[in-house]
Amino acid sequence: MATDKKTFTVIITPDECKGCERCIIACPKHVLLFTEELNIYGLPYAVYSGNGCIGCGACFYNCPEPGAITVIEES
Repeated sequence: MATDKKTFTVIITPDECKGCERCIIACPKHVLLFTEELNIYGLPYAVYSGNGCIGCGACFYNCPEPGAITVIEES
């Protein structure tokens, strides 16, 4: 029986992010970071580094903005 390792990605809507950093602090794998770009509020916003997400949802559950963060299982 082959066990395929699941992979996940995190999508953060820049203009929903208020820069509170809760998702970045909550991530056990430290795969979220702030950009140098600014959103419509003039704030740096969180982004996914591109790999390493384990799909735990800590970022999603700690974000105070509904719909700002989506964790997707890719495989």
